Amino acid sequence: MTKPNSEDIYSVLEQEIVSLQIMPFEDLSENALCDRFNVSRTIVRSALQRLAMSGFVEITPYVGTKVTGIDLDAVNEFIYLRTVTETAVLTDCLKTITPLQKEELRFRKNAFEEKIREIGDLSSMNARMTNEVLSYDLEFHHCYFRYQRKELLWSFLTQPRPNYSRFIRLDMMGGKNIPDVLEEHDKLMDIIDRGAVKEIEPLLSRHLNGGTRRLGTKLFTEEYRHYIQASGLKQQFI
Repeated sequence: MTKPNSEDIYSVLEQEIVSLQIMPFEDLSENALCDRFNVSRTIVRSALQRLAMSGFVEITPYVGTKVTGIDLDAVNEFIYLRTVTETAVLTDCLKTITPLQKEELRFRKNAFEEKIREIGDLSSMNARMTNEVLSYDLEFHHCYFRYQRKELLWSFLTQPRPNYSRFIRLDMMGGKNIPDVLEEHDKLMDIIDRGAVKEIEPLLSRHLNGGTRRLGTKLFTEEYRHYIQASGLKQQFI
């Protein structure tokens, strides 16, 4: 069996950090990772250095490696960026959208709803199920980027990020965001059906800021201090 290289280890750790399987502020031991992946310290260090460059971990010489916390300022900045971008893309899309494209969007919306019904007890969602549910959610939004040939923009908006990617999963824990998301997808589909361009930005802003609205002041409580980066320690990557 081929041993993993640094790229393989990076991908595994990145996904585990993003999905909160590895918690913010958790220590990553080089020795433990060497044993886990059965590779040399050089390969592990290369993967950790790349994670540090991407903003997922902080490496302190002679001390060790620690997963970064979630920077709420960076989350807010990225939500603003996605809201502006997605509003522009969907606005342009409504100028040319075809009946068949509307039906595909409706299919994606319904597929997301069916996945939720299939799961049943949302409080039992683990990391794998959360990622699967999120993929159904994102595919609905992906459609109008694809219709407008804005795939590079979509790829940029959905690549794993140390702050936003973890924040949306924090909001999904226990499925607490699902009722809002289902309702807002219905409203967005209605806007698309009616071609109501002026209603796009207010709804997308509410939709994409949903995590901040739902978690609210809880983000500053003891319960969430194990996830959130202290104020004033802003990270470079969003």
